[in-house]
Amino acid sequence: MDLEKLLTDRLGPAFATAAGVPVNPVVRRSPRADFQSDAALALARRVGRPPRDIAAEVLEYADLADVCSVAEVSGPGFLNLTVADAALAGLVSALATDPRLGVPVSAEPETVVIDYSAPNVAKEMHVGHLRSTVIGDAASRLLEWLGHRVLRANHLGDWGTPFGMLIEHLADLGEAEAAREMSMGDLDSFYKAARVKFDADEAFAERSRLRVVALQGRDPMTLRLWRLLVEQSERYFLTVYDMLDVTLTERDFHGESSYNDLLTAVVEDLGRLGLLRESDGAACVFPPGSVGRDGEPLPLIVRKSDGGYGYAATDLAAIRQRTGTLGATRLLYVVGLPQRRHFEMVYAVAAQAGWLSPPARAVHVGFGSILGSDGRMLRSRVGGSVKLVGLLEEAIARATALARERNPDLNKAEAAEVGRAVGIGAVKYADLSNDRHRDYVLDWERMLSLDGNTAPYLQYAYSRIQSIFRRAGTAAPPHAVVSLAEPAERALAFELVGFGRVVGEVAENLEFHHLAGYLYRLAAAFSAFYERCPVLRAEEPVRDSRLVLCDLTARVLRQGLHLLGIRTPERM
Repeated sequence: MDLEKLLTDRLGPAFATAAGVPVNPVVRRSPRADFQSDAALALARRVGRPPRDIAAEVLEYADLADVCSVAEVSGPGFLNLTVADAALAGLVSALATDPRLGVPVSAEPETVVIDYSAPNVAKEMHVGHLRSTVIGDAASRLLEWLGHRVLRANHLGDWGTPFGMLIEHLADLGEAEAAREMSMGDLDSFYKAARVKFDADEAFAERSRLRVVALQGRDPMTLRLWRLLVEQSERYFLTVYDMLDVTLTERDFHGESSYNDLLTAVVEDLGRLGLLRESDGAACVFPPGSVGRDGEPLPLIVRKSDGGYGYAATDLAAIRQRTGTLGATRLLYVVGLPQRRHFEMVYAVAAQAGWLSPPARAVHVGFGSILGSDGRMLRSRVGGSVKLVGLLEEAIARATALARERNPDLNKAEAAEVGRAVGIGAVKYADLSNDRHRDYVLDWERMLSLDGNTAPYLQYAYSRIQSIFRRAGTAAPPHAVVSLAEPAERALAFELVGFGRVVGEVAENLEFHHLAGYLYRLAAAFSAFYERCPVLRAEEPVRDSRLVLCDLTARVLRQGLHLLGIRTPERM
């Protein structure tokens, strides 16, 4: 059990007895003691009593003898709490034999749909897809580990007007030649060539427009060419996901086209409910509270004036299907912050229609942009978008060179394995360790550093522990008595027992920089422990106790990094 929760559970009834009403003890870590509660100060104003008197009375009622070695009133009415070494050691011992490291499976598992990555067919993935893919994958891993039924939804852009141009270009090339071009992974060139022809050749442009009509009319030949575009693109996407080491598979592709047959029913339902209004020939819903800068109501366009459907209709159809057919109660949309208004309006309309009613809820998991060293949107040398594959290849190359430099004993295969784990891990951690709401600067030197809050620092801490056990020639004794005589041992123990609390919080708010920050604090606490507390040279039973601390630290680091989608090499 987490210490903050344990102390809260012990102090809560005591505060309630002293105040006559339920009170949150507000327990937190403190530099003056292990923990502190300042609830008596706020309570004093409510009940008209001196806070020190309230705090003293709480200590009389509180059952803390087996948890705290010192519990005292301090200052104007703070409660300072020092945890007993035996209590802390007992919690560490319990974690050491717990395969879930103090993190229980959810008592109320849900069906969760996570909509993330979402590249466009016939276009290469660029650096703009990184954040959605990495954050969404971390959310999938975490919620799945907690026992939820997680359905990954990779909402491909595989429908719309541009596909007339692309299909016509494919037809001109011939299926075999087009497949060869796209299989080489150069989707951007294919798309750009089609665009150039569309802009320069009016006859081609007219055929492209007719292709759109044929596609929407389900013309068999046009559909076959469209499927070739989709299949070749999906093969490319899967190679990127494999390189990025994320859990998306071919089963998770759900293109916009998969909702086409549901769009008419969406409009019919909205009309039957009296929510549709015509605006400039388009069928719209005006969700409550949605207004523009001019103060006028903002419409969500469900069906355009030409009879076509846009993103709003598809997103509404998806919500209707995910809550109604799939039974999902938590919908997560991992999409950039600029789309916030769109999703707010979609969720509001879905709620009006009854497709998004409690316990079902939808959350926009928004994120900022990746910037270059100049503080602007990251661009290639020629000013275009940076291809994601190129970014990942550079990360692996840099990390592999670093691995060979630091450990010349690694053979070529080992260096390549370490280079991939460290390079990809560095890219992911640089993203996840930053507050997702904010932009961040891509800094190669910092993200590959073995010092500071980086993936290589955490991976190195893990590999250092593995080297201890290789030298020891034995595993940690599972039932060894844990003793915490040294301050560095105590500090490490406090971090270890906090894992469950952090995981629980991140499962709710999906703020993965809190998990990253926790893992960094744990690795730093282990580094201090390693420097100050000899492990293999210690006498028994201290040696076994310290081996348990090492093993538990390695397990928490490995599990925590796994939840972020980052590998932990045994050697570095």
